[in-house]
Amino acid sequence: MLDSIRRCDDSKAQEPNSLSVSTIRALGLIAVSAFYKIECCNLRCLAARLSRSVTLNMNVKKIFVTSSVTVVVAVLLLAWFFSPYFLLLFLVFGPIIAVGTVDMLQKRQTVRRNFPVIGNFRYMLEKVRPEIMQYFVETDTEGKPINRLFRSVIYQRAKKQTSTSPFGTQWDVYRDGYEWIERSIYAAHPQDLEPEQRVLVGGADCLQPYLASRLNISGMSFGSLSANAVMAMNSGAKIGGFAQNTGEGGISPYHLKHGGDLIWQIGTGYFGCRTPDGGFSPEGFQKNALRESVKMIEIKISQGAKPGHGGILPASKNTEEIAEIRHVIPHTTVDSPPSHRTFSTAEGLMQFVKQLRDLSGGKPIGFKLCIGKKVEFVEICEAMITTGIKPDFIAIDGGEGGTGAAPIEFSDSIGMPLRDGLSFAIDTLRGFDLKKDIRVIASGKVFNGFHIARLIAIGADMVNVARAMMLATGCIQALQCNLNTCPTGVATQDPALAKGLVVEDKAQRVANYHEATVSSFIELVAASGVRSAGELQREHIFRRVGATQVLRYSDIYPEVEVGAYLKDPARARAM
Repeated sequence: MLDSIRRCDDSKAQEPNSLSVSTIRALGLIAVSAFYKIECCNLRCLAARLSRSVTLNMNVKKIFVTSSVTVVVAVLLLAWFFSPYFLLLFLVFGPIIAVGTVDMLQKRQTVRRNFPVIGNFRYMLEKVRPEIMQYFVETDTEGKPINRLFRSVIYQRAKKQTSTSPFGTQWDVYRDGYEWIERSIYAAHPQDLEPEQRVLVGGADCLQPYLASRLNISGMSFGSLSANAVMAMNSGAKIGGFAQNTGEGGISPYHLKHGGDLIWQIGTGYFGCRTPDGGFSPEGFQKNALRESVKMIEIKISQGAKPGHGGILPASKNTEEIAEIRHVIPHTTVDSPPSHRTFSTAEGLMQFVKQLRDLSGGKPIGFKLCIGKKVEFVEICEAMITTGIKPDFIAIDGGEGGTGAAPIEFSDSIGMPLRDGLSFAIDTLRGFDLKKDIRVIASGKVFNGFHIARLIAIGADMVNVARAMMLATGCIQALQCNLNTCPTGVATQDPALAKGLVVEDKAQRVANYHEATVSSFIELVAASGVRSAGELQREHIFRRVGATQVLRYSDIYPEVEVGAYLKDPARARAM
């Protein structure tokens, strides 16, 4: 018997087309071998033979053809000899045979071609994989890009449900990267810090400073968002007393309908102040800039999700209405240029800031960028010194920022992450003694009060959020923003889907989320023992970097002393 087992290595006999005698014999030999404790090599040989036999037996294409012919012949014979009603069986088997036939004849998908009918399940499962992962597989702390814990907090605060946590934290407090804020036994009362919910934006040359909330809505254009989503956020901003950034798509009627404060963003496409050839129109700018609801104006140099790429409006979202607002051709994919035509140097940027300030009647003017080449930001600071022109604010966007549509390489592999970029920008401004004159806004994956606190501790004055506001508006993280099929009507131009978003309901949820999150930030600041948000420093935030090693943010991001780069300019360029 052992000889017959070992001879399987030399066997070249043709494999059968169905479960054969040799297959059954192999199963029997395996059982006998196990009983007599025969060596593992012989077991592997037998298992391999059985595997080859079963694999060849499972020729799905042949099974499908044979079965289809058999079913057709059988139904016809039954109808011929017994009753024509048997032909109704084709209502069941006909579609299956048709699908399988199409699968075998098509040439684009090998799996369907080799496995007719059942191969389609692979693509069906792939299609619903995000939902399966989100609802059945992922843990509360592992979901991407936003985990369930953060999503739940946003939903609960937006609905004014309880956002307290039972039974303690779910985070592993000993993992690398765990962060917390220092507390004091001499904590302040949160009511005493209520004035810290707002900050005044406007430098020496600003004639219309704006008292802004610490937390505002980040740039999201009408076109990327539906009309109902834009109106819900704007109405929520009106209720809660904070501002909505228009995104680079321009000011739409939906941004104006409810009267919420606006931060008008001007991108490289100059939408809303655009000449026919795509350049900047001073007249068009002034017309929109003088609107009462426009409180601040932001020049978008780049954004964290796709720095250096510009914006993308898919053709499916570029309706006649959007095209009219942006002054572009409808139903075409619109790419904003990767850089501005109006300026190409740091001095040119400062002159553009001055031009916008003059045209707007002295409203706060600033710019937004994701840090890339450090020397370029240093040059911008040097240009502020040489020209004497300073922006009223600078928005630093992190590489982890979100977007409706971007090439994956740009989303994943370009742009400095927020905390690294923010600390560098703050230190550079401090080094040139500019921070005292300029407000800094931070944006990138901010969901709760602690996220705001750690950015304020690094040196930011305000925080902008986008995805959190989308979730408060009803987003379920379906990850279909770029397909125009958003099931909640937030990121789509499909009227049927957008209609499902009730503006009045979601507006209140946006306001609720903002109020609860700012309140939680104030409570954290009070618990740390400081008496104002400005006293919150990098030394108040801790980060675990090893099993037994913890560093303060002041150790991870050492501060540059005020005016250091004025004394030693070469030091700034050496960073």
